[in-house]
Amino acid sequence: MTKSELITSISEKAGITKKDSEKALTAFIDSVTEALSSGEKVQLVGFGTFEVRERAERTGVNPRTQEKIIISASKVPAFKAGSALKEAVSD
Repeated sequence: MTKSELITSISEKAGITKKDSEKALTAFIDSVTEALSSGEKVQLVGFGTFEVRERAERTGVNPRTQEKIIISASKVPAFKAGSALKEAVSD
């Protein structure tokens, strides 16, 4: 599903215009992004949790030269599905 398909689906299910659906989706994305940027978790009970996970520094291999390289530590966004979402998908 693309962003435009999601906007259409939201507008149909909520009974609002596509323009309002786009505003709501954009506001949701912006809010989650801001929360994750500041180190907070976003928990939506039954749906899932968005959080930031830290990856430790590690050693990798350049596939072209087989030279070992150091991959620096980083922070990555992650999503963990909630129980209701897991059940809905597994049916």
